[in-house]
Amino acid sequence: MNSEPASVKYESDTDPTLIKNERVAIIGYGSQGHAHALNLKDSGVAVKVGLHAGSKSRPKAEAAGLEVGSVRDVAEWASIIVMLAPDTRQPMIWSESIAPTATKGKTVMFGHGFNIRYGTIEPPADMDVSMVAPKGPGHRVRETYVEGGGVPALVAVHQDASGQAEAKALSYAWAIGAARAGVIRTTFAEETETDLFGEQAVLCGGVSELVKAGFETLVEAGYQPEVAYFECLHELKLIVDLMYRGGLRYMRYSVSDTAEYGDYVSGRRVLGEPSREAMKEILAEIQDGRFARKWIEENLSGRPNFDATRRAESDHEIERVGARLRALMPFVQPVTVTPGE
Repeated sequence: MNSEPASVKYESDTDPTLIKNERVAIIGYGSQGHAHALNLKDSGVAVKVGLHAGSKSRPKAEAAGLEVGSVRDVAEWASIIVMLAPDTRQPMIWSESIAPTATKGKTVMFGHGFNIRYGTIEPPADMDVSMVAPKGPGHRVRETYVEGGGVPALVAVHQDASGQAEAKALSYAWAIGAARAGVIRTTFAEETETDLFGEQAVLCGGVSELVKAGFETLVEAGYQPEVAYFECLHELKLIVDLMYRGGLRYMRYSVSDTAEYGDYVSGRRVLGEPSREAMKEILAEIQDGRFARKWIEENLSGRPNFDATRRAESDHEIERVGARLRALMPFVQPVTVTPGE
């Protein structure tokens, strides 16, 4: 594995004229799609949004001043086609609407390497295939851009038919604001495997299970659910914000000595060697494609397990308690989400 420090590219390393001379089709208008499209538009790039007939996102995109068309028409118009629809939908979108327009000299770009890494999309050899993957959710990509900042991103090239694939990708990164924060060169495989691992073992799966386990332990021991909620979920943001600004060292500097001591003596008891072995197993399943195959099969069968788990998780006691408490704290800007929306 590469142990050399990453080479970070910034706005001064990009050529904005490259992207301004292109016609960009954003396929999808979800979390990343809306942010990329709006940032491109505000950066002076010719952009259109491609959506399927009857898409609920069409009124939102049009209200934002974006031109919207069918996926086929927008892809045919574009010189750069950016795939930002959900990973599991992209292969069908590609085969039905984009492949017929994937002509020599065009670029297909991705916001995540999943479908190239696992071979579910195979663009023609005479096209550039690249990736610009912001390391943050779409709403932050948009918010930081508007504020004058940006979300860091990873850039990768899978095929360089034109000889300018990376330069165009860096120019695209400039247009969405990522080059303000820094862009790191990677590969489709590295981005995909580390992204999936981070989501499953730490950021989503790991944190969710840790929060629930802590909450359940306190409630089962007779403590008030409201107190358990504050200790195991609400205060998590305060700790993560400290890590975000200065790493683990700043977090430990900022908390009490008692909390820091508890960190050292108890953390590895909660996440000890069995957890590390589980992480290695999760990574192996990502690397050899087992996770991808399982997720693709789940979608092809109508997502029965996924949907059932989503419903059950949304009804967990920590969710019910949290909703009541957040309603009493308007300053946290509480949000209510219906499962499946």
